[in-house]
Amino acid sequence: MGMPSGTELLLIFGIIVLLFGAKKIPDLAKGLGKGIKNFKQEMKEVDEVAEEAPKKVENSETVASNESTKTTTQA
Repeated sequence: MGMPSGTELLLIFGIIVLLFGAKKIPDLAKGLGKGIKNFKQEMKEVDEVAEEAPKKVENSETVASNESTKTTTQA
């Protein structure tokens, strides 16, 4: 079961055209492309948020340690 040959690909494409019609195929391709683009964009945003989260924790720990140092030196 390897890759389909040229004749098999033409047969598959012909069946798709019969099922969906020639006018709907570009719309289907456009919708699929937009879906993939949105998915990649969301994955990129998730990665950015995941990278920022540890930085926020480190910054808050640094601020907390600086505040505790200030309070001990003032006492």
